[in-house]
Amino acid sequence: MIYLDYQATTPLAPEAFEAMVPLLRDQFANPHSAHRLGRAAAAQVEVARDEVARLLPPGGKLLFTSGATEALNIAIQGAPAGGIVTIATEHAAVLDTVEVLGRTGRDVTVLPVGTDGLVDMEAARAAIVPGVSLVVAMLVNNEIGVIQPAEVLADLAHRAGALFLCDAVQGYGRVAIPDNCDMVAISAHKVHGPKGIGALWLRDGVKPVPLIHGGGQEGGLRSGTLSPALCAGFGVAARLMREKAEADRVHVEELALLARDLFAGWTLNGSDSHRYPGNLNLRRDGIDGARLLSHCRTVAFSLGSACASGSGRPSHVLRALWLTDGQARGSVRIGFGRYTSRDDVERAAEALNEAAAAQAAP
Repeated sequence: MIYLDYQATTPLAPEAFEAMVPLLRDQFANPHSAHRLGRAAAAQVEVARDEVARLLPPGGKLLFTSGATEALNIAIQGAPAGGIVTIATEHAAVLDTVEVLGRTGRDVTVLPVGTDGLVDMEAARAAIVPGVSLVVAMLVNNEIGVIQPAEVLADLAHRAGALFLCDAVQGYGRVAIPDNCDMVAISAHKVHGPKGIGALWLRDGVKPVPLIHGGGQEGGLRSGTLSPALCAGFGVAARLMREKAEADRVHVEELALLARDLFAGWTLNGSDSHRYPGNLNLRRDGIDGARLLSHCRTVAFSLGSACASGSGRPSHVLRALWLTDGQARGSVRIGFGRYTSRDDVERAAEALNEAAAAQAAP
């Protein structure tokens, strides 16, 4: 099976797996216990916390969570009262959360994007004004790979007296996270770490109202017993993202150039220049992506966000780009990274192109 769905999840790094095994098998103590074994487990957590934080803005505090969805919910629901501004192409973890808050009376503005997937900056400047307390934007879009101008949006937020929350799940370790963010949400399994753990970084002085109450762990902002094994796996994965950053970048860019040649008959969705190259969202006239997915059983790719798969509805991200329902349904997402080979991309392109040609034939 050829795996080209890196935006949904990434293969677990062998080094991360090896770091987790002793903590699952032998060093099983609760990291919040005061005895020696507990303190040893807690030390492993803090080593991991430091490694994860090294790819984030300087200073601040890093809270471990169960994943990015929880991190985003803590940041959004726990933010000060006031208006919220976000973007139409955000992940459901953001859009659904602000929709719920909107039903409780919060003023919510969802900014449009252009056909390139980039936020309408004129609309952003008109919406991010005093009275807004939170601006939320994804650094790298999970469906189309477009990189939003997060630094500029953060500046607009600060001028209005608002906080800026960056969903950096797809960008962490790959695209520089602006130093002027106030909160950053990330996830381990998108960077070759384990599933079930993420983190929320908070600038010094930023303290959301907690959603979960109990033992007061993670500075009182996220109660619950941490898993040292998951933390350690995340820490090693983060270290590898830092140490292998240049090699990963070159490898992904080379694969992207190869893929663009091999999929020459397809149209790229989203900006051609403001994007992370390891995410290619492509469409082809007369194609039904779901049928293509069913036909190409030796290739793991996707039609968009894994979280929304099975809904039967066209991607809200692609519809925000003003694509028709037919164009959105004729789109596929191909994602690759560290463990993808040139041969993987070549064989996958051959399979998808043959299936697409057969589907389009009269």
